Amino acid sequence: MSTYLVGDIQGCLDDLRQLLDTAGFNPHQDQLWLTGDLVARGPQSLETLRFVKSLGQQATTVLGNHDLHLLAVAEGIAKNKAKDKLQAILDAPDRDELLHWLRHQPLLAEHPALSFVMTHAGIPPQWNLKQARKRAKEVERVLQGDNYRWLLKNMYGNGPDTWSADLKGIARYRYTINAFTRMRFCYPDGRLDMACKLSPQETASDQLVPWFALARPEMGKKMIFGHWAALMGYEDDKVIGLDTGCVWGNSMTLLRWEDGARFEHACPVHA
Repeated sequence: MSTYLVGDIQGCLDDLRQLLDTAGFNPHQDQLWLTGDLVARGPQSLETLRFVKSLGQQATTVLGNHDLHLLAVAEGIAKNKAKDKLQAILDAPDRDELLHWLRHQPLLAEHPALSFVMTHAGIPPQWNLKQARKRAKEVERVLQGDNYRWLLKNMYGNGPDTWSADLKGIARYRYTINAFTRMRFCYPDGRLDMACKLSPQETASDQLVPWFALARPEMGKKMIFGHWAALMGYEDDKVIGLDTGCVWGNSMTLLRWEDGARFEHACPVHA
């Protein structure tokens, strides 16, 4: 059995299938871990949801910002933008089943045997792994409960940008959602920046620091993330970034954990 990890799919299912075929993925015995953003911008968001769901226990995905946005659109809370290519999901006969399944996926997933933990965007520098687990569970309980529409309606916004244990209610949940699904840069004091989507090499600001470059408590496990396509992949001794911008015409990257083998598939422009 092998464990494969892949960056943001964003509805590019044909590209994912080709990559899995190249790597020799066996859906009956191998595991596939996905960094979230299963939907949006690519041409096959509906088919992607169906495929990942069909893998059952062999697939683990975390929620990305586009996945949460889909849930809000489906509830009539957010606008269905044409560029997100979500209409096929909204019109599908199995729409409710798929959305219920998506709503019950985690913000943070931790492999029970291998030494890695996954979120869509990262883990903010103020939290150790125990704290990150707890923050994720707080939001997941609301999202999976009867009050999920309230959370979807109020999750939008860039503040608060600073973590405090004193945060309560929606302010606490929104910070957690932003950190796990939208974070790229932080300020040196750990405040989140929600505006800049460039790579670290492209930004002219000396006040913006990649979230993973700030001092943090020891996690004890590798942190796997996606979301930041402009990085075009990243790895150091603590983190692995796997979003290499498939939907933007770059590539999709698949990592086999056991031997570190990487597989790349060049993708057409979809967005």
